[in-house]
Amino acid sequence: MNVLKLGIPKGSLQEASLLLFRRAGYEIGVSSRSYFPSIDDDEIECMLIRAQEMARYVEDGILDAGLTGKDWILENQSDVVEVADLVYAKQTFGKVRWVLAVPEKSAFRSVQDLQGRIVATELVGVTQRYLEKNGVKAKVEFSWGATEVKPPVLADAIVEVTETGSSLRANGLRIVETVLESNTKFIAHHGAWANPWKRQKIETLIMLLQGAIEAAGKVGLMLNVRRDDLANVLSVLPALKRPTISELSDSDWVAVNTVIEEKTVREIIPRLKAARAQGIVEYPLNKIVV
Repeated sequence: MNVLKLGIPKGSLQEASLLLFRRAGYEIGVSSRSYFPSIDDDEIECMLIRAQEMARYVEDGILDAGLTGKDWILENQSDVVEVADLVYAKQTFGKVRWVLAVPEKSAFRSVQDLQGRIVATELVGVTQRYLEKNGVKAKVEFSWGATEVKPPVLADAIVEVTETGSSLRANGLRIVETVLESNTKFIAHHGAWANPWKRQKIETLIMLLQGAIEAAGKVGLMLNVRRDDLANVLSVLPALKRPTISELSDSDWVAVNTVIEEKTVREIIPRLKAARAQGIVEYPLNKIVV
């Protein structure tokens, strides 16, 4: 039987990844004692791998495919197929930034001010190339963790990943520049991507995962409306594309089905009622597949 060997990121992205798969219709079971999660698809074998190492194992063909950040692909300079963007992170469905940060009260205002200084980071290779690009010679030290607490005693500056910047501010740090924007990528081994069965399996999986991301923050609305009031109701709806309009047994009425941003529901429903819509039902979305 054909099997796709798939890497799931272990660590900070793990829970967000498992939730994404769940929303896409896959149930992955993780045991604290095993690096081989179960999945309710006999054609997929999962393995938990740190995002920092994922691209290397995919490049070597140990895994057919996996999820990792663009940052770690660049850090390892891995030769893999970047099949698709999956824009989600630990806390939000968005990109993250690797930023150059310094103590709030320091005199450093640009990367050029770090000539001859010490920069601590987990992203050593990218940071070294960034400094070289800016003509700066500085010592880049690998950070094993708790990078935010190292300036000013253990380092003059850091390059650290952030979604909101709140952790940096809490540690008295100021962002100087953005070194790199990153998001999760679905990557594949060149041989796996060239295999027709594996490629089809990967494309189907990506379609469902992207549909789950697209559905995040959105809800479905179903409602009934008289034909005479349909134009007024449609003018209220900011549809994802176009609302679906279906015939009802009573020819004077139609059913309208659409997708809207969840944050707009409290504003739109009163306006729909005012436009004489009836039987309004809000329902959650797991994924949007188009």
